[in-house]
Amino acid sequence: MPTATARRNARRSARQGKKPTTQAGAYVREEMHQLKRGSGNVRSRKQAIAIGLSEARREGVKLGPPRKDKTSAATRRKAKRDSEIGSGRRKPSAARSRGARKAARTRERRYRR
Repeated sequence: MPTATARRNARRSARQGKKPTTQAGAYVREEMHQLKRGSGNVRSRKQAIAIGLSEARREGVKLGPPRKDKTSAATRRKAKRDSEIGSGRRKPSAARSRGARKAARTRERRYRR
């Protein structure tokens, strides 16, 4: 989870009109710091960068998915989903919707008496 400092720095960069990659730099820097300290679950530099970019997308930084020749389709899908979460336009998955509906029906049946 990103710290308040990373969020503040990213927001400041956005207000100054910096590019999205610069805004995301605050999140990546935080992950790199965790890597150096040995805290968190980061195992490599590459992983720290990936986690930082993912957090930035989820916080609303307008980073697009990576290029086709750079990453797998699964990574691009994940990046797209992170961006949707950050922009607030994501619908819940079908499985989650189904579960919510089923829980509502169960509650209704159980407490109808």
